Amino acid sequence: MIDHAHDLASVRDATERLLTAAAKLDNAAIAEPSRLPGWTRGHVLAHLARNADALVNVLEGRPMYASAEARDADIERDAPRALDVQLADVRESAARFARAGEVPADWSRTVELRNGVTDSAARVPFRRWVEVELHHVDLGIGYELEDLPEEFTQREINFLAERFRGNPAVAAVMIVEDDGRNIPTGRREGDPVTVSGRQADLLGWLCGRRDGSALTAAGGPLPTLPPL
Repeated sequence: MIDHAHDLASVRDATERLLTAAAKLDNAAIAEPSRLPGWTRGHVLAHLARNADALVNVLEGRPMYASAEARDADIERDAPRALDVQLADVRESAARFARAGEVPADWSRTVELRNGVTDSAARVPFRRWVEVELHHVDLGIGYELEDLPEEFTQREINFLAERFRGNPAVAAVMIVEDDGRNIPTGRREGDPVTVSGRQADLLGWLCGRRDGSALTAAGGPLPTLPPL
């Protein structure tokens, strides 16, 4: 059972961590490259703000974005803004998302995200939590995958393993965690490659933030994962 209220609170906490850290930067630092290819830190902050508004659209039954082109154009438009404007936009858009999450609703309903992807409304707050936590790491300002909340890391590993499960482009994999849990992903047929390592490295590999070189693969090479 997904506890959307718990996840909404986690989003608020993660947003405050990000805003507190980013407030220590200056305008020059915002214009510097982030860890995402082709994006400055300003792009990351602009994306976070527009993503919050896009998820409000999802919760309120509207298309997430007017189009892929409009999404990209909005990020490019907002990326060069000064730090104080960026932070205010992230904070204000986060507040709009929080208010949308407080409206009484059927959280079991199915909603539509980008590219025809559907999910339960109850999982939208977790999806926002993912955006805030991983993009905080992408800013490259001292917050690393190792700093993520343990609950978040485990849930995101589970979520991404589910996302790749049954994907014919990914070799069969069995993720073996330190606590003995096994999580299958990739193709359903064939002998799986067993992958183990630290939680942060497992998450980094699954979400495309690390190359997997710190992981141990047995029974075959570490599979290459498609981009998210």
